[in-house]
Amino acid sequence: MSAPGEPPLAGEVAIRARALTRQYGGVTVVRGVDLALPAGSKTALLGANGAGKTTLLAMLAGLISPTSGSLEIAGYARGSAGLRRAVGVLGHKPMLYEDLSPLENLRFFARLYRVSDAEARIEALLRQVGLWLRRHERTAILSRGYHQRLALARVLIHDPAVVIADEPETGLDPEGVALLDDLALRRPGLTVLAATHRIDHIQSWASGIVRLDRGRVVEDTSSLTTALVAPEAARATPATPASSGASVSPETASATGEGAR
Repeated sequence: MSAPGEPPLAGEVAIRARALTRQYGGVTVVRGVDLALPAGSKTALLGANGAGKTTLLAMLAGLISPTSGSLEIAGYARGSAGLRRAVGVLGHKPMLYEDLSPLENLRFFARLYRVSDAEARIEALLRQVGLWLRRHERTAILSRGYHQRLALARVLIHDPAVVIADEPETGLDPEGVALLDDLALRRPGLTVLAATHRIDHIQSWASGIVRLDRGRVVEDTSSLTTALVAPEAARATPATPASSGASVSPETASATGEGAR
């Protein structure tokens, strides 16, 4: 087992959910989700509009609380400082300060996460995402695609063990998508759970999929079945790690609607 503060070792569970449920005004949006995603796995989260993807990701990222159930990220329980340090979140909004420059934004988040080698880390990331020459400009004047690139640098500034992303390709041109692949989606050792509508793209990075339908997991090829909470659920929706590339059923391939809440 990995030591406290260290990323989960290969074969350990990096993202665990037990009967995770979320209700809004009496309406159940996410229903009893069990997950046991192994360290280093790359999982595409799929489902039609309204399936509950964004809500599930927000709970796992610590942005909202579940109505019931429990979760752990890299061994840390919900609400702990360790969880916030272990996860990087790339959402619909870039979560940047528009009046600050890219350099100032990353310095702020580096201080927030107490990054020890901050200046070297910031320079490396800004060069990797193609913003080093624009590091002193106000973030507000950057294009949507450059906002997303800077957001990617923000996500990675503290070298998280887990990245949770909601449609991370949005706003990126092909060069930006390639950067996303290299820095996050295909990065060895990094655990990724990303909602996406790019069915054509997941074959290039995902090792498995989780598919939601009306808040329930109906397909899971990424979780470690022996680590799932409910054996009967595992038997109902078999979950065996994929050996290479995400296995996508015909039903999944047709589910191109995304942006679920």
